[in-house]
Amino acid sequence: MNNILYTGTSGQGPDLILLHGLFGQGGNLRSVARALETDFCVHCLDLPDHGRSPWLAEASLATYAAAVGLWMDQHELMAAHILGHSLGGKVAMELALTEPGRVEKLVVADIAPVTYADHHQVILDALQQVAARGCQTRTEAEALLGEVIDDPGVVGYLLMSLQRGAEGEVFQWRFNLAGLASAYGQLREAPSETAPFQGHTLFLKGSESAYIQASHEREIQRRFPCSQLVTVHEAGHWLHIDQPEQFNGAVRGFLLAEAG
Repeated sequence: MNNILYTGTSGQGPDLILLHGLFGQGGNLRSVARALETDFCVHCLDLPDHGRSPWLAEASLATYAAAVGLWMDQHELMAAHILGHSLGGKVAMELALTEPGRVEKLVVADIAPVTYADHHQVILDALQQVAARGCQTRTEAEALLGEVIDDPGVVGYLLMSLQRGAEGEVFQWRFNLAGLASAYGQLREAPSETAPFQGHTLFLKGSESAYIQASHEREIQRRFPCSQLVTVHEAGHWLHIDQPEQFNGAVRGFLLAEAG
C-alpha cells in the first residue's frame, strides 16, 4: 500500500507542517499556508483516511501521528514546526508527546489534550445519509446535510470533501467514512499519557468556541508546561477562517520569536 500522505507544499524557510481537522483535508488550511509561506516552507498534509491520502486499517491518534512521522522520514525532515487544528491538533500533540525531538514549536488550534464527549453523531448520520442516497448533484447533497445540520458553516466545510465518484455519476465522500465512524471513539480520546512536552507551544482558542474550556487549562499546563493560551476574539471553532489576521499574526509571531 502507498503510505505517502498527500501534500501541498509552498514557500521557503523553516519547515512548518499543517494538519487539518476531522472530515477535512489539507486544502482546508491553504489560507494559513498562503499567509505564512513568505517565512516558512509550509506543508499541508492530508491526514490518513482523509483527502487524497491512503486509508488505514486502524485509525487512532497514535497511527495518525506515526503516519506523519513516516512522512517526515520520507522527506528527510528530522524535525519541523507543527500546527494542527481540531483533530489535527490532537495528532500534533500526540506526535509532540511521543516523539518530542520531531517537533520544533507546536501550535494547537482550538482543541485540548482531553477526551471529548460524543458530539459528532448527527454529522456522522448525515454523512452516511448522503453516501447512501447516491446524490447526483452537490446541491442535492447540500440540501440533505442541511436537513439535519443547522450550521451552514459546518455544511460548507463538509462539502469541501465531496467529490464525483470514479464512474462520474454520483458524489462520494473523499474521506474514509466507514473507518472514521468505526474509530470515532479512539479519535475522541486524549493523547497518549507520556512525559510532558517541554517544547514551546501555543494554544489558540476561539472566543465563541467551547472546545477549550477553563476546566481544560490545568491539563494543558500539565502536559505542555512551556505553553501559552491565546484567545482569538470573535471567532468560533474555525478560528483561522473567522479571524484570519488575528490567527495568522499570532502564529507567525510565535514561530518567529526567539526561544527565551
